[in-house]
Amino acid sequence: MKTTPEKLSAEIKSLTDVEKLRLVDAILADLDKPDPEIDRVWADEARRRWTAYKAGRIPSVSYQDVMKKHRNL
Repeated sequence: MKTTPEKLSAEIKSLTDVEKLRLVDAILADLDKPDPEIDRVWADEARRRWTAYKAGRIPSVSYQDVMKKHRNL
């Protein structure tokens, strides 16, 4: 017999807070699986940006400027 999300949700409501936290941790651990391809792409991008920064082709942005921009969104 297959458990439906609705049935599972009803069962979760009967858990203690600690049991719910353990369940959330287990779900997040299951979802957070590394993807070697994504890791490779980001590593390549980071190297490209670092090289461009060191060569003076891109400027740095201060923390204050970044926060000011995102607070105004």
